[in-house]
Amino acid sequence: MRKTASRALVPLLVLTAPLATATTTATAQQIPAAAATTHDRAIAAGYKAAMYCAGMFSAGRTAGQIDRDELRGIYPQYDAIVPTLTAQVDRARGVVTVAYDPAMPPRSVSWTAANGCTTAPIGSVAGRSAAPAAAPRPAAAADPRRWPLGDAGITPSTSQPLHAAVATAFDRATYGAESETVGVVVVKDGKVVAERYRDGFGPFVSNRTWSVGKSIAGTLLGIALHDAKLTPGARTTNWTLAGDPRGAITYDQLLRMASGLHSDTAGNRTDAIYFGGTTVTEQATAWPLEAKPGTRFRYANNDILLAVHSLRGVMRDRYRGFPQRALFAPLGMTHSVAETDWQGNYILSSQVWSTARDLARLGQLWLDDGVWNGRRLLPAGWMTYMTSPSGPQPATGPGYGATMWLFGEKQGLPAGSYAAQGNRGQYVMVVPSERLVVVRRGEDPGAARFDVAGFTAAILAATRASSR
Repeated sequence: MRKTASRALVPLLVLTAPLATATTTATAQQIPAAAATTHDRAIAAGYKAAMYCAGMFSAGRTAGQIDRDELRGIYPQYDAIVPTLTAQVDRARGVVTVAYDPAMPPRSVSWTAANGCTTAPIGSVAGRSAAPAAAPRPAAAADPRRWPLGDAGITPSTSQPLHAAVATAFDRATYGAESETVGVVVVKDGKVVAERYRDGFGPFVSNRTWSVGKSIAGTLLGIALHDAKLTPGARTTNWTLAGDPRGAITYDQLLRMASGLHSDTAGNRTDAIYFGGTTVTEQATAWPLEAKPGTRFRYANNDILLAVHSLRGVMRDRYRGFPQRALFAPLGMTHSVAETDWQGNYILSSQVWSTARDLARLGQLWLDDGVWNGRRLLPAGWMTYMTSPSGPQPATGPGYGATMWLFGEKQGLPAGSYAAQGNRGQYVMVVPSERLVVVRRGEDPGAARFDVAGFTAAILAATRASSR
């Protein structure tokens, strides 16, 4: 395993991304840095600050590694801007700032152990004025407990077919041109049978889950709704004024991407929340209806943001720390952190940092129907709910359950397979009939795509060959 970045550094570092590692081949949609608006520059600065903050303080990576991986081939609006911006990293206070306009304060992102990195709004002066209780120091040590709670007792298979199948995920060609795999963990019958990482990553080095966070949100909703004695058919607490038609939207419709709410882009990108410091309450609750709830599938970050935000009204004081308390700690996901906006709203449509092993633990929980070490964490029937199609479905590709993508024979996999999926190639694939969990972590740049169904089929064939 590659060692994490040295902590013996001066408190304040000024870092400018090397152009040779931070830029990519321009696309037709890419906006030249000189033509960018002030707002685009502000979002790009927030993007860089957020990735530096979490990459350094939560994952232990270096600026050069982040430039090479997390900041390579990003959204075309910001790809040419980010390398021109300079980051200042204050390790003593756990703050990253990135200047973008001489007339405006630099963008600021600050770290805490409990919530990872939080982005201040555009125009905000400062990060925290006081040092955190402890200087940022990523958890890089193995958990001495035995797998699956900890890291002891992991003895991957010596099967050559399995090792060969895993290796092809890293060749940047077999499952997608220019795809960039950074980690793979395969769990069969509850045991880690294969594990591999690219240089700069390892068992305890996290990266952003992107939309795998949606399936984490779906899992947490199961726990929270059960505790509150609510069903998925209950209306949310997001719109309570009399006469607001959005007040009829249910948790089920949000979890199934069927809210009927308008969104301004396909996939409903939420850059203002992710990188602009806009809060969930300010933006996600503001969209109007454009279709009757429950009649249209439209993949949207806002639907999941709204489902999780509604829990704040239900849980009240118990909302803070809920992901850690209810899920991460019981599963031994010690290298995972769920981030919030600056008003304390969880951004669980995307903003979780986690490792391949931690996501393998989560996949095993799903595979075991929400039971962990003999204890039921998810209500009975919740995994069936998450993995069952209901209502409108995507026009093409895999089906959709309640925050899970549904695979089967059309994708060359056994019926009943399902996956959590995220931007830049994050996948947690579960094949229940084979007792198999396949985690692939990626930093796929630009238009690169990874064929997770093809890779899973190859892993499946290799595990079958190994058992003969």
